[in-house]
Amino acid sequence: MHKGAKAGIVGTVFAVMVGGAGYGAYNLLSAVNGDSGTGGSTSTAAATKKSGPPSSAEVKETTAAFFEAWRKGDAATAANHTNNAEKAEPLLTSYSESAHITDVKITPGPANGATVPFTVTAKVSYDGKSKALDYKSELSVVRGLTTGKALVDWQPSVVYPQLKNMDDTLVTGESASPPIKAVDRDGKVLTKEKYPSLGPILDELRAKYGEQAGGTPGVELAIHHADPNTADTSLLTLAKGKAGKLPTTISASAQAAAEQAVKKYPEASVVAVKPSTGEVLAVANHRGDGFNAAFLGKVPPGSTMKIVTAATLIDNKLTTANGPAPCPDSVLWEGQTFHNLKGLKPNESATLSDSFAISCNTAFIKYVKSLKTESLTEEAQSRFGLGGDNWKTGIPSFDGSVPAAGGPDKAANLIGQGQVQMSPLNMASVTATAMTGAFRQPVIVPRSLDDRELATAKGLSDSTVQQLRAMMNRTATSGTAAGVMSGLSGRIGAKTGSAEIGGQSKSDSWFTGYRNDVAAAAMVQDGGHGIDAAGPIVAAVLRTGG
Repeated sequence: MHKGAKAGIVGTVFAVMVGGAGYGAYNLLSAVNGDSGTGGSTSTAAATKKSGPPSSAEVKETTAAFFEAWRKGDAATAANHTNNAEKAEPLLTSYSESAHITDVKITPGPANGATVPFTVTAKVSYDGKSKALDYKSELSVVRGLTTGKALVDWQPSVVYPQLKNMDDTLVTGESASPPIKAVDRDGKVLTKEKYPSLGPILDELRAKYGEQAGGTPGVELAIHHADPNTADTSLLTLAKGKAGKLPTTISASAQAAAEQAVKKYPEASVVAVKPSTGEVLAVANHRGDGFNAAFLGKVPPGSTMKIVTAATLIDNKLTTANGPAPCPDSVLWEGQTFHNLKGLKPNESATLSDSFAISCNTAFIKYVKSLKTESLTEEAQSRFGLGGDNWKTGIPSFDGSVPAAGGPDKAANLIGQGQVQMSPLNMASVTATAMTGAFRQPVIVPRSLDDRELATAKGLSDSTVQQLRAMMNRTATSGTAAGVMSGLSGRIGAKTGSAEIGGQSKSDSWFTGYRNDVAAAAMVQDGGHGIDAAGPIVAAVLRTGG
């Protein structure tokens, strides 16, 4: 992050969680409506307007003109060869001016229809320091419908592949945050090269703790994000600063396992914590947008929420683990009918432990009329530490949300749908609390680093903990999680989940579990049932033992 920029991540997280669709949608509108290229009058354009895909000659001509203007540093002309000059010109201007990139050479490759790959070689120079810059990118040529011109379909990634946001720019200069040498709990160095998921997290740690770690700043080319609360992303170091040593709670072995596990599934995230301390042992994401969904995701957690719901029923003395929780085929509440997963046989004599182990939705929803509107919210906040907007993990994170809701959402909240929103971090913490009885706010850097005040909650009674552990152990050994947890020794427990999200072909896959002093939770968007995708990720992390 460079001088004048602030650290941290805030924003409309849910919009990011449901996909990076904002970029595609924006470009589609640009292609349909945008015509920022130069040309004659409206009447002339209308008279000569072409239609249909650009020809190979038009693609070649437009690309060549755009590249030539870009190479010369003529941002205005280059931008006018795109379908969004208003957004293109500031970034192209920053390329030569604030980023100090010179001696630009752009070499196009063979076109694939209207898409042209190319390579860029250049030099970045600042304050007597220079370094070569080379990378690959691509662009597409589209036809603007207003004038029919062949134009470059503007995307920031045309200029540099890592640019995603339309308002981000490039800058070269002395970094405001000194570099850090982040180390795991045993002193092993953590790098984004070895642990790619940690890349954005290390950027955040550097922005927040670089100076405290005792380093000195260097000179670098970076992406300067339009959001003033987002740390700049370093791209190229011209002169190294002195790295300060920054301790983290990460376990290199657990992190390595998490990184490998999420690679098997798109849009996957996982977090592991140490229940006895709240320390984060691993955090990994496999996403195209670089978003830390593991900490910042805001989506329904499905049936993993039944851990909190079961605790609510027990603590409100409505039933016990061995008490009644009948599992009918369906339940009607406030005009909405709730069902179980397909193929689940009803059992009117089921106990809470029975219904928990097979993840019966209706067993939990049948208690909705016996609960106050605020009961689930109070349990989540006062005993599991959720929803207080006061977690201070060391990097930006979401605290979970369990709002008091009426109508059908009161019932849906009990099974992790409705208005409930969680991240894998939140559910890993829920599992840790259920296992130990104590809420220990998760942290990724030691509290001693900045003496920050951590969130607190009163936790659970010994009786409730014993019942939750027994139900989670049963689920892991003979219930819905048994296949995934098979082969794991020691004290184990788990809960499966799937959450239906509007517009998705499949549900989100959720799974949370513990083994000895490690608790982990994973979510895979559009991943299906909990055992289909999230379960294998959690099991892989638990096998490392932390």
